[in-house]
Amino acid sequence: MSEGSSYLLRVGPADEQWMTEAESLLAETFRAVDELALVNTQKVLAAFQQERVGDHHFAGTTGYGHDDLGRGCLEAVFARIFKAEAALVRGQFASGTHAIATALFGALRPGDELLAVSGHPYDTLEEVIGLRGSNQGSLAEWGVGYREHPLLLDGRVDIEGLAGAIGPQTRVAAIQRSRGYAWRPSIGIDEMAGIIARLRAIKPDLIIFVDNCYGEFTETREPLEVGADLIAGSLIKNPGGGIVPSGGYVAGRADLVHRAACRFNAPGIGRAGGASLDANRLLFQGLFCAPHVVAEALKGAILAAYLFESKLGLMVSPRWHEARTDIIQAIRFGAPEALIAFCEGIQASSPINAYVTPIPDVVPGYDDAVVMAGGTFIEGSTIELSADGPLREPYVAYLQGGLNYQHCRIGVAQALVRLRAMKELVS
Repeated sequence: MSEGSSYLLRVGPADEQWMTEAESLLAETFRAVDELALVNTQKVLAAFQQERVGDHHFAGTTGYGHDDLGRGCLEAVFARIFKAEAALVRGQFASGTHAIATALFGALRPGDELLAVSGHPYDTLEEVIGLRGSNQGSLAEWGVGYREHPLLLDGRVDIEGLAGAIGPQTRVAAIQRSRGYAWRPSIGIDEMAGIIARLRAIKPDLIIFVDNCYGEFTETREPLEVGADLIAGSLIKNPGGGIVPSGGYVAGRADLVHRAACRFNAPGIGRAGGASLDANRLLFQGLFCAPHVVAEALKGAILAAYLFESKLGLMVSPRWHEARTDIIQAIRFGAPEALIAFCEGIQASSPINAYVTPIPDVVPGYDDAVVMAGGTFIEGSTIELSADGPLREPYVAYLQGGLNYQHCRIGVAQALVRLRAMKELVS
């Protein structure tokens, strides 16, 4: 980003009428999202109460972090919410990619094979796997094989073809719940249940791992409840509620979480080490707020899907009336100028750094230049209103987050005004 001419444009009467008409049409859909938030809030509240969370759990530790009561309680709450035997929840995880890599390195050993069930993984995992880069200690350099199971033409997982995809060395089958930077449907929990059942029937001892980023609390069930062995995600996405300053989690089977913890810390230390410092209260509070914040982001995504499809004729995925399993709204522009203009509208609507202009650039972990709008309180927080997209065809923006619906509405309106102006200039 650079300091530039980013600014709020006037939303005229016609644009405001579009917004209010959309909200009237979407009222029932929004009500269903609020009901989802109620169910998930009840689940989170019950976990807090069952684990007897008290204000003494907010006290942090330093140094080795031995006997950290708050950290232990928080991990028990996470495990209860996500129906896991154990959880590793740490602010020291640098990102969701870090948590995912930790889970994979814990589960895999030299000579094993990782099978990506849901097609090509998200860009930042390419160097973890070893598809790009060298001399970084990737899975490939560690002697772990890798294959991808191609998706069907409609972007869905080829369940029937899984039998031919699993070999004798296949140790972990990885499912990416969210679409990543791909024009494909995200994988809902019901569909995931079918995929997992098929994998279990083919190879019962297969470890099934789910990248759960962007998906937490968007449905009433999570991947472990339909048979997954291990999940991982980021705390500056859904489960941090926009409050947690950093971190990630791994949850699932106790033996696999222990192996991930030994990779995260060191063999012999595992989950027993790692000071929480002064972050415990924020981690608890963010988790408690998460179901509501996720619901607000979902309503913003639904509004965007309706407006950009119905008013500008753009392709969107998912469409406003389709079921959702993550907070991401993909909008297909077909031209880099439109993608950049959209991100400018989101950036200009931000509470932080609204005065800067998003400029496409190569970001660590990505191969293509990426344009990112993210005027967030926490750097890189994608549960806060943000948008990004790689500068490659078909030039898709991935809109996500929003701590409250009102902010989503303002950001969507700003992006809409800019794109309408661009369309009028072109025509």
